[in-house]
Amino acid sequence: MPPYEKITSFQNPRVKLAHRLHDKPHRERERLFCVDDARDLQRALAQHYTPEYALFAPALADADTTRLVQDLPCPVYDVPPDVLARASYRQNPGGVVAVLRQPAPLTHLAGITAPLVLVLVDLRKPGNIGALLRTADAAGFRAVLLVDSALDLYNPNIIRSSTGACFLRNIYCISSQDALQYLPQAGYRLVAGHLDGRRSLYDIDFRQKTALLLGTEDTGLKALWRDHCDDLVKIPVVGSVTDSLNVSVAGAIFMYEALRQTLARP
Repeated sequence: MPPYEKITSFQNPRVKLAHRLHDKPHRERERLFCVDDARDLQRALAQHYTPEYALFAPALADADTTRLVQDLPCPVYDVPPDVLARASYRQNPGGVVAVLRQPAPLTHLAGITAPLVLVLVDLRKPGNIGALLRTADAAGFRAVLLVDSALDLYNPNIIRSSTGACFLRNIYCISSQDALQYLPQAGYRLVAGHLDGRRSLYDIDFRQKTALLLGTEDTGLKALWRDHCDDLVKIPVVGSVTDSLNVSVAGAIFMYEALRQTLARP
């Protein structure tokens, strides 16, 4: 293992910056973010994210993490476990915390050509957003629109729950106005998951160009979007108590029905 410059103080500027990046205002101001898991870091690098520097605690790292750190194209600093814990958002960091540069956000929708698009309107829980990004990638939804979101893609809980899917360069952060202007003009049929839907999920043909819309669990899809939808669709529920599903679970059911239909296409 190469000799790395050592940092032992909690007051070191690099440690303090990594800690500040736990919060959105600092991420937005610095245009940086932190990754504190080797697998997530590897996936960010695979998507051509640029690391500024990394904090590395050899005592906490396994062999794979050590090899990853050795190949990083940035300065690496040797830190003790307690200093790494200060920089990390996770309670039990795995040996490395890397600070990476944010790329310019995607906002120009004209580049979208995917037949299936996931549209998340005003979702407020990072765990749900991360899980939906992960499922969208697995189910073949090649574009995701984060609409009117108060959260940024580099929220630590979005990174963690998406298992790196948040690093894909197919996620657009836009307003309702821009999305509603673009999607119908581009030929997308707007299909929304909704408790008041009159059609079953299984009656919808996802083999045509479709934008799947999901709103918040507590208030549902905004009226502005409902008024523009081609279909309000529900998932059949036959339980005695349960009348709705978590939005990430519901989204997974919708997306995998779309994938099933895609795979069954002649």
